[in-house]
Amino acid sequence: MKIGQVAAQMYTCREFLQSPKDIAGSLKKIKAIGYPAVQMSGQCAIDDHELKAIIEDAGLICCATHESPQMILDEPEKVVEKLNNLNCKYTAYPYPAEVDFTSEESVGQLIIKLNAAGKVLAEAGQVLTYHNHHMEFRKLNGKLILERIYEETNPEYLQGEIDSYWAHYGGGVNTEWCRILNNRLPLFHMKDFMITDSNEITFSEIGKGNLNFKDIVPAAEAAGCEWFIVEQDTCPGDPFDSLKISFDYIAENLCDLPVGVC
Repeated sequence: MKIGQVAAQMYTCREFLQSPKDIAGSLKKIKAIGYPAVQMSGQCAIDDHELKAIIEDAGLICCATHESPQMILDEPEKVVEKLNNLNCKYTAYPYPAEVDFTSEESVGQLIIKLNAAGKVLAEAGQVLTYHNHHMEFRKLNGKLILERIYEETNPEYLQGEIDSYWAHYGGGVNTEWCRILNNRLPLFHMKDFMITDSNEITFSEIGKGNLNFKDIVPAAEAAGCEWFIVEQDTCPGDPFDSLKISFDYIAENLCDLPVGVC
């Protein structure tokens, strides 16, 4: 992994993205930390062209986005237009809203719609990925739902954005999912997993938690990962401070590791 492949998920700073002026200031902070790219998510309503100009003015690349589940599944043409406006190739289905994971019909419909939406994006030269949480690691009729999502969709139409925290929380092994998604994992969410002094599970800055990114990063890179995206759903203080801690740890400890050492 090169430092030029590391991005910040702006959902981490969502409280500071509530106006175009706030977005501009926040992106400049991200650039000052050292991040070369961002994944846009959690910002206020803003014209695509204005957002693109703000990103470029900050000296950043928009490597990916998260779009609303409903728009991806029901109006993928609008996603294509937005990505084109942002000069961005990748997006992710962010959360299985209104999907009943106890229902074969509900899960089946999600898979069908993901495949269809991904086809629309693929035909436009774009890529739809799937962002997991922990619920996809439950079994339905004896099989992990996340396995089904990938097995029952065309790899040309749906690729992966594994979230390291939620995969671990759900009982998955991150390095194994990198292997499963070989050549199907362009995006990877780096998110650490911590046990607090009060024995609670929470998010943490990269390097402060329990996940072994010295194994995970080479595994993701061997799978063909293009962007390693840092996200922290909740932070103990200023989210920009947390993103800096994560960036500094990555730069000092995780860049240029040998591929396939795990």
